[in-house]
Amino acid sequence: MAKKAKPSVDKIVKKVNKEFEKTSAQIEGLINDALKQFDTLQSQVQEPVRKLLKDMDELRDREMKRFNDEFERRMNEFHELQSALLEKLGVASRDSEKSAPESKAPAKAKATESKPQSKKASPAKKATPAKPAPKKPAAAKPKTTKAAAPNKAAKPADNSDLTRVKGIGPATAKKMKEAGITSIDQIANPSDADKQKLEAFKGVRGFSQFSAEASKVLS
Repeated sequence: MAKKAKPSVDKIVKKVNKEFEKTSAQIEGLINDALKQFDTLQSQVQEPVRKLLKDMDELRDREMKRFNDEFERRMNEFHELQSALLEKLGVASRDSEKSAPESKAPAKAKATESKPQSKKASPAKKATPAKPAPKKPAAAKPKTTKAAAPNKAAKPADNSDLTRVKGIGPATAKKMKEAGITSIDQIANPSDADKQKLEAFKGVRGFSQFSAEASKVLS
């Protein structure tokens, strides 16, 4: 009976080993399938993440460019406004300087005219009228200053100074010269090529009046 029991134990051991190998093979297959699924899932997750990061970088670059453009445009407007104010203040100061000598000249003339009359009224002092004679050239001094002013204005105007056109500040003038607009004549009477160059400055405030203002400067 003991001898017959041995083969049955061997069979049982072999059967257990086969089942174990089969089970281990199944487990290994399941692990491999899980790893494959994990790899595919990882690739599926990484692709949208990469795309999202790329989109975020592009959006950031666009927003930074838009911000820089807007900042530059605002700064150009500020510089143009500043230059316009300075030009107006400069014109006002020049007008006040011109009016000052003119107002002083009549006062001196009146003073010189009143003095001889008062001295003529006294017949006793006939020799005194000779004294006002050297004072008359002093009243004529403002006339020499008035004559000098037209000589200064007679100098030929610099048509390459684009800032003489109302609305064009130093920053815009610099950009226009870089684009090929180097003379006020090109703004007042632009050719077809000049018109295409000026199209780049449509966004500048007062662009529609540039041609008319340039014509006023040239007239």
